[in-house]
Amino acid sequence: MIISFVFVLSLAGGFYFFMYERFTWEISGYRSNPDLKTVRHDWKGNPVNPQGRFLNENLEPLPGFSDLLKWQRETNPQKAEKKTDTFRLKVTKNSDFLNNNDDCVVWLGHATFFIRLNGVRILTDPVLESPSALMKRFSELPMAVSELRDMDYIIVSHDHRDHCDEKSLKTLAPQNPNATYLTGLGLDTLLNNFTKSPNIQSAGWYQTYQTDTSKVEIIYLPARHWARRYLNDTNKNLWGAYLIRANGKSIYFGSDSGYGTHYQDFAKYFGGVDVALLGVGAYKPEWFMSASHAGPKDAVQAAHEMKAKRMIPMHYGTFDLSDEPLGDCYRSLQKLQKEPQNQGLIQLAGVGEVIKL
Repeated sequence: MIISFVFVLSLAGGFYFFMYERFTWEISGYRSNPDLKTVRHDWKGNPVNPQGRFLNENLEPLPGFSDLLKWQRETNPQKAEKKTDTFRLKVTKNSDFLNNNDDCVVWLGHATFFIRLNGVRILTDPVLESPSALMKRFSELPMAVSELRDMDYIIVSHDHRDHCDEKSLKTLAPQNPNATYLTGLGLDTLLNNFTKSPNIQSAGWYQTYQTDTSKVEIIYLPARHWARRYLNDTNKNLWGAYLIRANGKSIYFGSDSGYGTHYQDFAKYFGGVDVALLGVGAYKPEWFMSASHAGPKDAVQAAHEMKAKRMIPMHYGTFDLSDEPLGDCYRSLQKLQKEPQNQGLIQLAGVGEVIKL
């Protein structure tokens, strides 16, 4: 029990300390970055509570401490399967894609992608090693970290340690001195501490970052999630997803998100997307995890609702973050691929596999 509890504190983000903060689930105001353009005209800004903490769009609360205890006390029905699961993501050792100009997406594991669109080089949520001793990495990088240079933009979607890794950011900063960091409201201070970069932009949902729009447009969008890095900073920093558009092509980077109405809203306001990078892992038990992470079925449903032409699943197979076996998501997605309504939608990428756009 104690080992499992430490696991939750380290990897699930710290629900334990969440309950010791006096958190109010009511809107007292709205926040945005006044220096950035808001692309949805009826959007007031990100809702915040009386303590200035960010809220999900539909005010969905997080599981509480009693829910956490229930999870820790119940028996995982896949416990035996998890112990014997030998699944590993296929890793292709490859760095050639870094040295050409083709539009492409390359999964580097978990939520880290290399994206090149219209010649613009983007790295998402860079976690290049194990963020802590308790978080073992089960998939290698396809290249040496030292080869990740000359990025134009480095995206950090939210402050959880499996997406915002201090060591990785400190390694990348001197290798990419001209990179601009794109993140959510509040997180710019932490990124500045890690990178010492003067080029950091923080946005609210439905705000577009300051870029050369003749080359690329990047918009910060809603996600159903939460934030907490230390003991008393729950939801002080914003979380979100990204729409990247250039040269008539579009990519949606979903980061962490439970299933929600924001996928239907995406189709309403943006009309669809060519490629959706959606998280599918760290989803069991679903009664507990669904507030923060979508499972394979919900992610595929989201891809349909947001009118994605292709979906590339992520956030599985690299770290062991919840009750499902390491290969559970992959096997579930294989079954979903065979369903008639999903024909041609789900593309199971290997780490290091170059997917051309």
